[in-house]
Amino acid sequence: MRILRAPRELQTGGRKVCLAIGFFDGVHVGHQQIIRQTLVDARQQDAIAAVITFDRHPATVVAPERAPALIYSLSQKLRTIESLGVDTLLLIHFDETFSRQPGEQFVRSLHREIGGIHSLCVGANFKFGHNRGGNVALLESLGTELHFRVHAMAAVALDGVVVSSTRVREAIRKGDFDVAGQMLGRAYSLSGRVIEGDRLGHQLGFPTANLDVAGLVLPPNGVYTARALVKNRQHAAVLNIGHRPTIRPSTPERRVEVHLLDFQGDLYGEEMEVLFVEKLRDEQRFGSLDELKARIGRDIASARERL
Repeated sequence: MRILRAPRELQTGGRKVCLAIGFFDGVHVGHQQIIRQTLVDARQQDAIAAVITFDRHPATVVAPERAPALIYSLSQKLRTIESLGVDTLLLIHFDETFSRQPGEQFVRSLHREIGGIHSLCVGANFKFGHNRGGNVALLESLGTELHFRVHAMAAVALDGVVVSSTRVREAIRKGDFDVAGQMLGRAYSLSGRVIEGDRLGHQLGFPTANLDVAGLVLPPNGVYTARALVKNRQHAAVLNIGHRPTIRPSTPERRVEVHLLDFQGDLYGEEMEVLFVEKLRDEQRFGSLDELKARIGRDIASARERL
């Protein structure tokens, strides 16, 4: 998938362009409907299909206190969009300057720099531009003037409940991976880069990969069996989410640590994606490191049986 940073980088060669626009956190089934409509439009018109998204949630810039924890890291979101068959993506850097741009100016700039838009697909409640002043009605008005079609896709409902990124986050926080997976249209997974830890796992005989999950929504604390994908290979794993009360009883930081079964090697800097299989137990505090080590050994033995 080509990742562009500015509309002028899209070399159309005179072809029409069909656009999907949104933040698309989680790329859930509602988002997929928007993107697939864009792909259908492009095939019918022999046009270029492109997805426009942003490198951070707009709220982190305009209202940091209300910014939600994200379902996917940026790299995971881009991989998922690509898996839908998208071959061109415009990744816009969202900063304070961009946030002050009126919605009408944003659309007119896109139309001018791209050289003409055939269709534009968004969610029915899509809001954009300074102070969220732009909406579908504005897009339709501009579409009439600039000769592009607007698709405002209705929300998708499952079992009578509207699918949204907010509801996916709620399901993840509850540990309801089946519900989260139904709304995502795929099994829920957590992705992050492997970062340096305190190497205590090595000292205990169970080395772990510490994942950078800053800004991401996390499942409940506890120990889980998991499947970990790293370096294009899948590994059985045991995963711990929590504050490590035996080691750092007062730390506020939640960590995600993954022990790959029967693996030796250096994973620092690698992207790891973890698929949750089953929760083994809640997080608990042990009286000593020896007790902790013994329990980790039992957790790993249990994981081997279950995986």
